[in-house]
Amino acid sequence: MHKLLISVCLALGLWPQVLLAQSLNVATVTRPPFSFVEDGTETGFSIDLLSALADKLGWTYSLDRKDRFSDMLTAVIDGEADMAIANISITAARETEMDFSQPIFESGLQILVPSESNAGSSLLRALLSRDLFMAIGAAFFILLTGGMLMWYFERRAQPYFDRKLHEAWFPSFWWALNLVVNGGFEERVPRTAFGRLFGVVLVISSLFVVSVFTARITSVMTVEAISGSVNSVNDLYGQEVGTIEGSTAAGFLNRRDIGFAAFSNLDEMLTAFEQGALDAVVFDAPILSYYASHQGKGKAVTTGSVFLRENYGIAFPTGSSRVEDVNQALLALREDGTYDQLYRKWFGRRN
Repeated sequence: MHKLLISVCLALGLWPQVLLAQSLNVATVTRPPFSFVEDGTETGFSIDLLSALADKLGWTYSLDRKDRFSDMLTAVIDGEADMAIANISITAARETEMDFSQPIFESGLQILVPSESNAGSSLLRALLSRDLFMAIGAAFFILLTGGMLMWYFERRAQPYFDRKLHEAWFPSFWWALNLVVNGGFEERVPRTAFGRLFGVVLVISSLFVVSVFTARITSVMTVEAISGSVNSVNDLYGQEVGTIEGSTAAGFLNRRDIGFAAFSNLDEMLTAFEQGALDAVVFDAPILSYYASHQGKGKAVTTGSVFLRENYGIAFPTGSSRVEDVNQALLALREDGTYDQLYRKWFGRRN
């Protein structure tokens, strides 16, 4: 009886510590639709899943929302957080520094580009490009120079060119333009030997001049159109590409030798995209899809298929005893339909 009383007292004395041990510090980061704050309330697919797990396991928890994804992972590695949940890809490199639950979401990477409603900006850039202005300027210079040379030699022989210098530049330019485009004016045929010779040279060479000029404009327009079109990973070369530093997308772009701007958080990257500083964003497909259908609706679209398939998991400090409990609870949530309900709530029916 005495031993039983001691055991009960010890159990009662340890009970608050047991409760405290089950009150977890959970790190997360803002990644709509997985984890974000809306109207002052923590929400998202991952947050709802965490709540379901806590109910299943009888745990209480507090969320520690980090500013950067890397800060969230560091909190787990250093043991500051008992676990972390958001859109955390399970990778071999991360597995060496922390433990993961079984996959909670199948994802991959995708490309985000400006929507077709902004396609006119590419045409505008082409029309205002430096190369196009140079080609047009060169054409004007050649026509004006040719017309003024004809004026110089024909001003005393051909009445059309009988004008003073300050009055002659536009009629001479107009004569050269019509010569190149229409073959000239029958009533304004050059009368001097040099004028006739120069006129013949201009007519013959006009075919070459027009062809080169047209080809130049076409090439500029084509290059602008191609450079402004991103439909796959291979189209990213030479573009202004953005992603999050330290992400699986950053690792993929590095392996493909695709230059990119690295941002510390999602908001900075999307702000740069909205301001036109980026031609494309490469990041997690569900996050880009959610942005395109919500904040970026009408301004951005995802393009191409999902690539570099990956799974998200819940991260734990290495050797955590909670991994197995969470895995069993995840299986139970899948079996009783809770997981499917959460999935449909945030992503609709699965394909």
